[in-house]
Amino acid sequence: MKRIKWVLATLALLIFILLAYLVLKNQTTGFDNFIYSIVTFYKNDFLTGFYKFITMFASEVVVMVITLLFLLMFKNKRYGIFVFINAFNILILNVLLKLIFMRDRPYELMIITETGYSFPSGHAMASLGFYGFIIYFLWHFNLGKKSKIIFTALLCTLIVLIGISRIYLGVHYASDVLAGYMASTVYLIIYITYVKKYLRFSGGDKNV
Repeated sequence: MKRIKWVLATLALLIFILLAYLVLKNQTTGFDNFIYSIVTFYKNDFLTGFYKFITMFASEVVVMVITLLFLLMFKNKRYGIFVFINAFNILILNVLLKLIFMRDRPYELMIITETGYSFPSGHAMASLGFYGFIIYFLWHFNLGKKSKIIFTALLCTLIVLIGISRIYLGVHYASDVLAGYMASTVYLIIYITYVKKYLRFSGGDKNV
């Protein structure tokens, strides 16, 4: 298991580096246009409203509300504290990466208004990094295996839909979203590896 996670982290890092190189060389246009054409093939009012709703689940407000719920719901305040630290880390990491690459957004495609730089996608990073950490928590709680699988599937679907929403709404290139996922994969593996020894789960499988 340990070897697999570091292989995954290395692969994600290499993909991120490749994407960053291609972005700097302005060589992702074909890929970005192809994915955009697929995502927006059935563009209509219903999908626009749907993706506007979905994209909010990676907004700062929703992330903070869920973080507060963790702080309030559990007697073990370490849960909420580490969820908060995780969200803060993702925000800072994304800001730093955006400042390094300073890629402009696809302003001509925007359905909603967004400001700031484009690469990597902050919503993609937040969705995988934040909800991925919650999935990690789920598998350590006293829930039935079927419930864990269902909640994991729902959160994984949400993570994917948030990424698609950013492309559909024209606020990010596909390469921004993919890079955001890769950056969060690397970060989340490192973060969980570091913090799991400080978490004291009351039940469930503790071997991750």
